[in-house]
Amino acid sequence: MKKVMFTVISAALLLAGCGTSGSSGSTSTPSTGTSPAASSAPTTGAKADPVTLRVSWWGGQARHDYTLKVIELYQQKHPNVKIESEYAAFDDYWKKLAPQAAANGLPDVFQMDVSYLTQYGTRGQLEDLTPFTTSGVLNVKDIAENSISGGKIDGKLVAMNAGSNALGGTFDPQMLKDNGITIKEDLTFGDLDAIGATLKAKGKLLAGDLRHDVYFPFYLRSVGQKLYAADGASLGYSDDKAFVDYYTMYKKWYDSGYLLPLDKLAQKKGTAEDDEMVLGNAAATFAWSNQFIGFNTAAKRSLDIMKTPSWGQNKALFLKPSMFWSVSKSSKNKEEAAKFVDFLINDIDANKIIMGERGVPVSSKVKEALMPLLTPEQKKVFEYVAWAEKNASPMDPPSPIGSVEVEKLLKDTAEQIMYKKLTVEEGAAKFRKDANAILAKNKK
Repeated sequence: MKKVMFTVISAALLLAGCGTSGSSGSTSTPSTGTSPAASSAPTTGAKADPVTLRVSWWGGQARHDYTLKVIELYQQKHPNVKIESEYAAFDDYWKKLAPQAAANGLPDVFQMDVSYLTQYGTRGQLEDLTPFTTSGVLNVKDIAENSISGGKIDGKLVAMNAGSNALGGTFDPQMLKDNGITIKEDLTFGDLDAIGATLKAKGKLLAGDLRHDVYFPFYLRSVGQKLYAADGASLGYSDDKAFVDYYTMYKKWYDSGYLLPLDKLAQKKGTAEDDEMVLGNAAATFAWSNQFIGFNTAAKRSLDIMKTPSWGQNKALFLKPSMFWSVSKSSKNKEEAAKFVDFLINDIDANKIIMGERGVPVSSKVKEALMPLLTPEQKKVFEYVAWAEKNASPMDPPSPIGSVEVEKLLKDTAEQIMYKKLTVEEGAAKFRKDANAILAKNKK
């Protein structure tokens, strides 16, 4: 897979290079005149000391573009602050972050995922934000406790929820209509087989794939099991039946041509623009609700959200933080970093730019302010998350240390099954044995 370059550049220079007006060599981001920033007055009063923050995130082009506008707005309101931006696609983001962590050089503020939260949070690499919530630098008074608790490790708030999220399918309604397919309210994983067969007969895919680290754990929830044990020292199941059932089904989809071949999947960049449904080759993409806006923007046509398969079985559906914002322990400007996180979470003008793309806002005031401004597509996301909130059960605890290795093992094992190097039963036994060894090793 072609490696995506990890861009490190100040927001000022990047926006200037995209044709924004401004004098050459300026160290602050020039105004584009196209965002709410244009009407925001800069902070007045005593001149503050200059501060430089490094801010890092993953995502597709649409997220990069609007985040730079949010950074521009912050710099207008805080003229003493210069923000340097670092961003990449999801896989490349973590490849870059790991050596930065090892060198004690993490960005001041960076996106955090639940899969990595325990790994970074228990190794002293994330700042406890609790003192900033106590002092009011990070305002949480308009945020429900269950929207905050997901970012806590050992009682410390090491990550701030960027927005609420639920699993769901983004689909092309016109493609389904053209092929006589109707999506049921209580769609199950089993129903996808018939849908895939109908689409395949017309030369279309069901989807590019279903991410193994997302949908196998969700399937386990639907049959009353968990991927990880409560203590994180082993898998949460000892009977391979669920693995065998899921990957027997998945292998049938793959062998029948409902999903993208692995060699083509390996060339994907993991961005919305590169998704098979966006490209018009598949009917759906099974992802998180916050990704809908990116898919819809990239597709340049009307898409819709469907409930995730088997959502009602054993209370499988859950809400999760779409992602978090963390402040690094190594940051030399922790309070300013916390102020920027507060800005991302609570500032109305900033969220008029973000518009829920990182998940439905956790601040009730922000959510209320945005509702009249939502496009029909954005309203779909807000309404879907509101529905999910009424039908969700608690999410699983943050993944244990070693989970990243386990998720890679799961993906590798699944690919060996698709390539017929392992039977499903052999893959199930191998995955359980090797995953338990990984988790036991990391628990010591």
